[in-house]
Amino acid sequence: MIFDASEFVFKAPSAVSRARRVLIKPSTSYPLSYPVTTSRDILSVIIEGIRQVSDADILLLEGTPGGGPIYPIYKALGYDFPRVLTLDVKDCIWVEVDNPLSKPLAVPTFWVPNVILSSDYLISVAPLKVFNGRGSLSIMNLLTLLPSSKYGGEAPTGWGALYSLGIDRVIADLYFTLPFDLGIIEARQKFISQDDPTRGEVEEYSKVFIGEPYKVDREASETAGLRTEYLNLIKAAKVEFET
Repeated sequence: MIFDASEFVFKAPSAVSRARRVLIKPSTSYPLSYPVTTSRDILSVIIEGIRQVSDADILLLEGTPGGGPIYPIYKALGYDFPRVLTLDVKDCIWVEVDNPLSKPLAVPTFWVPNVILSSDYLISVAPLKVFNGRGSLSIMNLLTLLPSSKYGGEAPTGWGALYSLGIDRVIADLYFTLPFDLGIIEARQKFISQDDPTRGEVEEYSKVFIGEPYKVDREASETAGLRTEYLNLIKAAKVEFET
């Protein structure tokens, strides 16, 4: 679904009312405001919407590509929501999770924070970004849930071991391994960057996209005319689950 950004109100799905723990994954790897990172404003709207229907525990979980602490970034961005627990990926207990695809595209297992597995409802909230000509949306946002100490390398991204396998293939595998329930793309602006993910051009866009992560990334890509290769890989792999 597409909303006018100025009118966006988060109406929590019915599954949220039954959840005991809701985990929100923002895009918050750098101490820079929106559109480089997820804005405090949209997180406030989402949290308020959850509280309208549920008294569940709400968690924010994020990590940095280089493995540095996330809490100074949370503080810089004003992520000080009442009754919301903020967590750092690098401080979590990690568990190895099998990729459910019988023929993984790149990665047969992922190390992930166990708090993801113990949460009842998972939401990815990401800005509308184009990095090196490719769309970076709600599914791409899941990458920083992985511990950089397991997957890091010498690449500037901090994810050399994964980029060497083909990052679009990795992201497609991650989509099936971490089945997030909802993707929200904060598209009040479009952020376009090249080699430096903290610098780029900003275009006004005035939209918010919300839906199942694959569907919402597809809708945003088609609407904004983005090249998002991992979506084609996911579409082809979905055949395995539909037959």
